[in-house]
Amino acid sequence: MLDRRTRYLQIAFNDDLLTAMRILATLPKDERILIEAGTPFIKREGMKGIRRLRWLWRHGIVADLKTTDGGSEEVEMVHQAGATAATVLGSCPTETIERFISECHSRSMDAIIDMLGVVDPLKVLRPLRTQPASVVVLHLGRDEESTRGKVIQYKHVTRIRSKYAVAIAAAGGVDLGGARTAIFNGANIVVANIVAPDKPWRGIPADSDVAGIAREFLATIE
Repeated sequence: MLDRRTRYLQIAFNDDLLTAMRILATLPKDERILIEAGTPFIKREGMKGIRRLRWLWRHGIVADLKTTDGGSEEVEMVHQAGATAATVLGSCPTETIERFISECHSRSMDAIIDMLGVVDPLKVLRPLRTQPASVVVLHLGRDEESTRGKVIQYKHVTRIRSKYAVAIAAAGGVDLGGARTAIFNGANIVVANIVAPDKPWRGIPADSDVAGIAREFLATIE
């Protein structure tokens, strides 16, 4: 389970398994690095992709399911594949979030609520009758990155923390500068996407020295 006193770098793989395998072999074996099986990765590679990541990485594995329904079943699938954490969308029904969190806790997994597209996270958290999630993600979507004026809404960090004992993750075009901003604003986890050379998104280029950049991230958020 994640420690809220620790700052983590979450490296998200959204392309194919071969790219993930190549990069994982180079990364420092640091427990502060979480490996994310991104939503596109899971759609491409399925549970076998998560199993392979688990075999290659002995620390945290986040399955970015973005669950919208079937909160228990999807947690069960990724747990069996080796994930230590999974995500549910804050915009889905309260019943789904509650079942998702309960299933995660029963399997000693971290339940992560992704607030992608959510205007006020507290409106998602207040109705929940279960024990709180482990992590709340303040998320600027990849399709939103190029929209002028759209940024990760750090104004919610204090509001959430004043009521809930959860870790806060920042996701969405986070580079080294963005990591500094995230930590300054109180985030515990910074999520950096591995970005293919032909894609316009911000993150860590797949053809760069990912291990070296990861070490820079770790030093920045320490």
